[in-house]
Amino acid sequence: MKMSTTKLETLEIETGIDPSWSIIWLHGLGADGHDFESIIPQLDLPESARFIFPHAPIRPVTINGNYPMRAWYDIFSLERGGLEDEDSIRKSSTEILQLIEIEAERGIPSTRLFLVGFSQGAAMALYTGLTKMKSLAGIIALSGYLPVAKKFPSEKTDANKLTPIFMAHGSMDPTVPESYGKSSKEILKSEGYQVDWRTYSMGHSICQEEVVDIKEWLEKQFRSQD
Repeated sequence: MKMSTTKLETLEIETGIDPSWSIIWLHGLGADGHDFESIIPQLDLPESARFIFPHAPIRPVTINGNYPMRAWYDIFSLERGGLEDEDSIRKSSTEILQLIEIEAERGIPSTRLFLVGFSQGAAMALYTGLTKMKSLAGIIALSGYLPVAKKFPSEKTDANKLTPIFMAHGSMDPTVPESYGKSSKEILKSEGYQVDWRTYSMGHSICQEEVVDIKEWLEKQFRSQD
C-alpha cells in the first residue's frame, strides 16, 4: 500500500512506545515546529502520544512588509472582516489533512487525534477540523480565531459536529484581541458546536494555568474514549 505524503516538514516526538494518540500542533506566524516542543514535559500526559509539529511554508507576509517567514497563509491586515488569503488557507488545510491521513496509515485513526494550534495555527486548527470530513478526538485553538468566518456556515461539515473544542485567549492580547476569539466562539456555539472557552490574564502567549487546563482537558478526552 502506498503511503500518503505531504510537503510539510515536521518535528515528531513520541512520549512512549506504540503511541495510542496523535497530537498535531500548529505554530503561529513567524515561528516553526520547535516553538511548542517544550510543552510536552509540562503536559505530562498519562498515555503515550505522538506529537507532530509541522513547519509552515516560508512566504512573504503583507503586514510584515512582505518579509518572508513561516506562515500558514498571508495576512493582509490585523482587522477582522477584511480580505483574507483564502487560497493559502485552503492549501495549508489540505496539507494538514494529509498529516492526519498519514497518522491513520500508521495505526492512529483520526478519532484518536487532536488538532491543536496557537494564533495563526489556531485558525488553521479550527478551519481544518471543522471543514474536512475527518472526525477528530478534539480541537484546541489558543489565542486564535475562525478564518473565512463568513463562509463557514456553507463550508462546515458534520464530521466534527460533536467533537469537543477547547478555545483559550489572553485578556490582554495586543496581537489577536480577545474579542476575535470570543466572536469566533459565538459563531461556533450558534452553529451547535461544543466549545469550552477559557480566558487568562496574559498577552499573546501561553501561561502555566493554561497549560494545566489543556492537560486536564486532554486527559478528560482520553477517558471519554477508554
